[in-house]
Amino acid sequence: MYWENELETLKRNDLEKLQFKRLKSTIQSAMNSPYYGNLYKQMGLSADSVRSVSDIQKLPFTTKQNLRENFPYGFLGLPTKELIRLHSTSGTTGNPTVIFHNRHDIDSWANLMARSLFCAGVRDTDVFQNICGYGLFTGGLGFQYGVERLGCLSIPAGAGNSPRQIKLMQDYGTTAIHAIPSYLNRLYEVFLEEGLDPRKDTKLHTFVIGAEPHTEGQRRRIEEMYGVKAYNSFGLTEMNGPGVAFECTCQNGLHIWEDAYLVEIINPETLEPITDGEVGELVLTTLDRQAMPLIRYRTRDLTRILPGTCACGRTHVRLDRITGRSDDMFIVKGCNIFPMQIEGVLMKVPEVGADYLITLKTIDGNDEMIIEVEVKKDWFNGDISRLDKLTKQLTALIRDEVLVKPIIRLVEPNSLPKPEGKAVRVKELRIALNS
Repeated sequence: MYWENELETLKRNDLEKLQFKRLKSTIQSAMNSPYYGNLYKQMGLSADSVRSVSDIQKLPFTTKQNLRENFPYGFLGLPTKELIRLHSTSGTTGNPTVIFHNRHDIDSWANLMARSLFCAGVRDTDVFQNICGYGLFTGGLGFQYGVERLGCLSIPAGAGNSPRQIKLMQDYGTTAIHAIPSYLNRLYEVFLEEGLDPRKDTKLHTFVIGAEPHTEGQRRRIEEMYGVKAYNSFGLTEMNGPGVAFECTCQNGLHIWEDAYLVEIINPETLEPITDGEVGELVLTTLDRQAMPLIRYRTRDLTRILPGTCACGRTHVRLDRITGRSDDMFIVKGCNIFPMQIEGVLMKVPEVGADYLITLKTIDGNDEMIIEVEVKKDWFNGDISRLDKLTKQLTALIRDEVLVKPIIRLVEPNSLPKPEGKAVRVKELRIALNS
């Protein structure tokens, strides 16, 4: 039932003792880096400043901007000759965020990935197809090392080329898949175009989905389309990548591996901690990374710690699904809106298809929110009144949810842009008009 019985079911007080020991070691290692060494010396901080896990609140936050300003080696706590790999973001909006690893870090990450996959029911008898980009992006190699540690037959398929993905599944009897949710919607359309039903024409039984925010409605749709169980995963490059938190087979929250990460949830405006059950910004500290420890890193991801315990017996706390990011909120007519609020409404409407796009635009001096919504294939039969009825229904539902009346435009299936990577949900044209 467990990959590491002792660690996964550790009593809470013993887990906290382990965290405290690792936190002090992490601070000592971090102070070898130019950034933390200089900052903590100026603030009179050291590992001795921390006498309990809760004392972490004495330490300053770390932000993505700090990482960018100290690119590339400012956070490095080891000599470069001890490093064996780096992973990095694209850096399309500035210096990339780069994370360095030594052998211990890669070994620890692979073990966490194996633990995560085992937690979701993947076993060494599975054929695992990783539909994710390899290279600097962490989702490729992160899963690859975990699957190999677990002992599965792995298919490093990479992203895209849907007909080939389907052929691989059929040729080798793929049973488990990792992919981003939006891609699985597109892949299902290709199954249908080829006259195949994944529920009958494959051996699939498990999906691992993540890397982009999605709603429970989106997950249930995927499960129904393919006839499989889909488990949520969570990770970010700054914390290695995937394997930070994972759903177990109970599907009631993501266990975050507290022997490797110290978890805080804060109010993103006041920066004060909030109680379990309240939604706030996730802040993480690495507890088992040697080359590049990060302390109190503000992820910008919004979630909450789920109260109570899990029926699986694991004692590590559970995160709720990521509902958005504190920095992807947009404001229209004075109302704060998150894309996941809109998706949550759309996925409950049976006539709505797989994709949507929110465009923010200035029309006649006013900010407007235009939502293009794909309808399901074969739903529209030429009856204009059906379009009008659905448009009015979606307009009312979304207005009730976000308190802003949207402009709804129904479009044909597969007519919206399909990027290779994560889905683009919001297009901001107001900035372009003002620049």
